[in-house]
Amino acid sequence: MTRLDLRAPLLAAVAWAAAVCGLASTPGLGLLAFPVGFWVWRRRALGRTWVTPACWLVCACAVFTSAAVQRAGVEESAIGRLAALNASVRVVAVLDTAPQRVKSRFGGRVFFNATVVEVTAHDHRLRLRAPIQVFAPAASVPRGAKVRLSGPLRPSFDPERAAVLTARGPPEVVAGPGLVTRASNRLRSSIRQAVSRAGPEPSALVPALVDGDDTAMPARTVADFQTAGLTHLLAVSGTNLTLMVGGLLSLARLAGVRARGLVAVGAVGVIGFVLLSGPEPSVLRAAAMGTIALVGLGTVGERRGLTWLSVGAFLLLLIDPWLARSVGFALSVLATAGILLLAPGWRRRLSTWLPGWAAEAIAVPLAAQLACTPLVAAISGQVSLVAVAANLAAGPFVGPTTVLGLAGGLVGLLSGSLGRLVATPATWGASAIIAVAHRSADLPVPAVEWGAGPFALLVLTGFCLGIATGLGRLLARPTTAGVLAGLMTVAVLVGLPTPGWPPRDWVLVACSVGQGDGLVLATGPHAAVVVDTGPDPRLMDRCLRRLGVRNVPVIVLTHFHADHVDGLSGVLRKRSVGEIVTTSLADPPGGSRLVHELADGAGVPVRVAVAGEQTEVGAVRWQVLAPTRTDYPDSESPPNDASVVLLVETRGIRILMTGDQERPSQTELRRLYPDLQADVLKVAHHGSSKQDEDLVTSLGARLAVISVGLNNDYGHPAPVTLRLLRQAGMQVRRTDLDGDVAVVVDGNGALSTVVRGVRE
Repeated sequence: MTRLDLRAPLLAAVAWAAAVCGLASTPGLGLLAFPVGFWVWRRRALGRTWVTPACWLVCACAVFTSAAVQRAGVEESAIGRLAALNASVRVVAVLDTAPQRVKSRFGGRVFFNATVVEVTAHDHRLRLRAPIQVFAPAASVPRGAKVRLSGPLRPSFDPERAAVLTARGPPEVVAGPGLVTRASNRLRSSIRQAVSRAGPEPSALVPALVDGDDTAMPARTVADFQTAGLTHLLAVSGTNLTLMVGGLLSLARLAGVRARGLVAVGAVGVIGFVLLSGPEPSVLRAAAMGTIALVGLGTVGERRGLTWLSVGAFLLLLIDPWLARSVGFALSVLATAGILLLAPGWRRRLSTWLPGWAAEAIAVPLAAQLACTPLVAAISGQVSLVAVAANLAAGPFVGPTTVLGLAGGLVGLLSGSLGRLVATPATWGASAIIAVAHRSADLPVPAVEWGAGPFALLVLTGFCLGIATGLGRLLARPTTAGVLAGLMTVAVLVGLPTPGWPPRDWVLVACSVGQGDGLVLATGPHAAVVVDTGPDPRLMDRCLRRLGVRNVPVIVLTHFHADHVDGLSGVLRKRSVGEIVTTSLADPPGGSRLVHELADGAGVPVRVAVAGEQTEVGAVRWQVLAPTRTDYPDSESPPNDASVVLLVETRGIRILMTGDQERPSQTELRRLYPDLQADVLKVAHHGSSKQDEDLVTSLGARLAVISVGLNNDYGHPAPVTLRLLRQAGMQVRRTDLDGDVAVVVDGNGALSTVVRGVRE
């Protein structure tokens, strides 16, 4: 076996660390470090041993300098200074991305990235180049167009963008896109037209496979792709390029093209992919990683692929140091490294008893998935058990769907009807891929929850390294490989044992349902009241199945936001449900409509909660404290302030469940119930900063439970809220870090929590 050369990978690691440090530093330090590194390299005559470390130091200084200079260029630009003053400006900018619709309380709006080329503020005009983010009224503007905008600037949370502009009016087009961008936009539009007559899911997936645009994908489908380990198909990634260029190379070989001709075809394919998807950093990253992976699967790439990957990563970090903070870049590097290091050996082992095509189909996704597992767990809090099988099942459809979708778009430029004819098989393939994602996500245990803490990730990384070391020998034996596949199948279909879960004497469980609320109150054997159902039916259904709940006398929906009601079908699935109780404010209308449609379909009555009413179900008794009104003049979110609030009594303790109440409604709750006391507080609105401090501190609660999603976009729970809860003497449990959280009251009335079956 050839000895593994780690010099290049260490170069990439050093460059990555230098980029991270440079983005947190000032350019002066980088400019000072570079000549020092160059001097050390020039002094390599001190000894041959020092040559490689000296080269690493020079490269690190170069990346550090590039990162620090680019960071300073963004932060200290004229746009950045104007944003710090919240100045009102007029700008001329070029759209870097096509406008995407965003949800807003102020009507239809769009979001896009742009590069400012001219800014006017206080009657002073300045020409420059600065990247910004723009929120504007809905408008149809092509990518690459030059537009005029006006509005206030504010600092951006994205360190790569100098400011955020909130435009007062829709973009005014000054000039259309350039020739190349115009041609790319036409092809992208032609691809969408060619598949437009298919269903909403296939017609959205084909463009996602071809050019990485997944904006039209339904949220539920995206979630299923994530659970099934197929998310890489929906974004601009090396997978897209590998499939597209691989398809072109296959056609070229059939046409008799060989040697340098294939190289030329591959180069044209890479350039075409970049132009089609847009020359953005993510696209360039995908082009680099996909090209390396494509070459690395050959015999030459097996010997030198890791070196090319490392040098490619170094060059990308030198050009665009912001990639050092990109999760997508890290996943691309890890997946490519896994394919280069592990897939060839596993493929050879499997080929001793499987056909070559089957061995490669198993080895490549298995290697990529194993390499990415620790990082995926850190991001999502779960480890997929079906990713390899899902990729294996979807794999035969992905390549043809991608190539035929592109071909349909190209033919559609000449004839729309012929383009649709060519692209029709692509929609069939897309439907098959979507079916794989849905079926995989519907399995009893498609993924296992995993902690995102340092120790949990360290254990998982060690476990993955152990598998990487020993799996090759096991795959060479068909009997052992069959046993492993059988055990994995049992784990997916039956589930892994969870000793101690559900715990004895549990009274409340906050289910880990992502960014949303899904709470369960025990009322008797196999029976419970459900308060909110989270955003995902599958997650809610799995939580109830883990708890053994088959009978739900009452479902309380505190308000109609999607993160509280979209999982309702998961509770209704194969369970006896008595009634659904809701808030009196039917806002947003879509959520209210969904609840009534599902309830009508299941034959379950729906009624509105009335403040002051008391209900008793089994061992649980509660009083509705709110809403007493729905008109809060100072409310930023009327549906949140109109949440149903319950004071629950069970097994001698009191639980205050506050829905998504914000400060106005919490203040009124404190005024109406000045002596309100509770042992457990379900913290309002996922721990947002909008808490009434006097209410929280006056409750006398011993335990605070926060239902919140891992790495959510809202910054929940807010640090100020966590400090408030601890200052009030509460123990804090949160579903993003702890998974399912159970509140337990033992026979002596002692209150405790159990997290994943481990008593805390």
